[in-house]
Amino acid sequence: MLALWCGAVVLVAAVSVAAAQDQAPAASTPAASTPAAPAASTPPPAARQAAAPQAVPGFWDPRRRPERPDLSRLTVIRFMTETDYPPFNFTGPDGNPAGFNVDLARMICEEIKVTCTVQMRRFETLVDAINSNRGDAVIASMAMTSQLRTKLDFTDPYYRVPARFVSRRDAVMADVRPEYLEGKKVGAIAGSAHEAYLKTFFTDAQIVGFPNDEALRMALRRGEVDFIFGDAIALAFWISGTDAGDCCAFSGGPFVESRFFGEGVGIGVKKGNDLLRQALNWAMFRLWEKGRYTDLWLRYFSVSPF
Repeated sequence: MLALWCGAVVLVAAVSVAAAQDQAPAASTPAASTPAAPAASTPPPAARQAAAPQAVPGFWDPRRRPERPDLSRLTVIRFMTETDYPPFNFTGPDGNPAGFNVDLARMICEEIKVTCTVQMRRFETLVDAINSNRGDAVIASMAMTSQLRTKLDFTDPYYRVPARFVSRRDAVMADVRPEYLEGKKVGAIAGSAHEAYLKTFFTDAQIVGFPNDEALRMALRRGEVDFIFGDAIALAFWISGTDAGDCCAFSGGPFVESRFFGEGVGIGVKKGNDLLRQALNWAMFRLWEKGRYTDLWLRYFSVSPF
């Protein structure tokens, strides 16, 4: 299901999904393992990217509606999340857990019609807390890695962290493909999956490694590189924040190749707890189907990473 559907978006402002997909670069679709080249007669895009409607990722295939499990067997769900990873998890002004993950957990409990608690703990303690029955489900932006799958079972992904290019606003490209960046200076964090992706597929670009996000972003602001490539969620907040000084914007669409950027983020439950895992999958599908997931996403992401 993930390979079929994780690249789909809902465009708010009456723009069709089909039109958005027609404009997306072939390299950014989940099914493509390498960036596809355009026809030889296609020139690099000269037109600058116009302000786009907000895009919301859709990770659920409407053709694969999950069956409703026996929810009567669930009386309470004890969610656990981490302490400080805004905007996904943080302590609100009232001292209670807040953030995207927390709001999603509460919406899930409303959909299932079950009592819900949310407890914050240090990230490194969450897996042990679930396996020692101090909680039922981890909703903490936990990437579904092969290593973690040996310790927890996971729901379907409820978001992924795509990679994207960012350029200065006067050099935005609607589409980014390897041949368009020939000879261009492209920055990435040294040793990261993003740098590895560039070295694999954008072989004619001049790839420049940086030690951290601050150095990477400042290089783009100063014009020392033409593009930077990295975590689209973090870049979306930088673009819309004061640190960027309105200098920069996304170029092209998202890249979600799982070999480099992971399988996505899911809710973790104790291994073998199929009832809870299925209930969470059913509830998330229902929230997406009703448009409530879209509303939640738009509340937290003013600049879409997708």
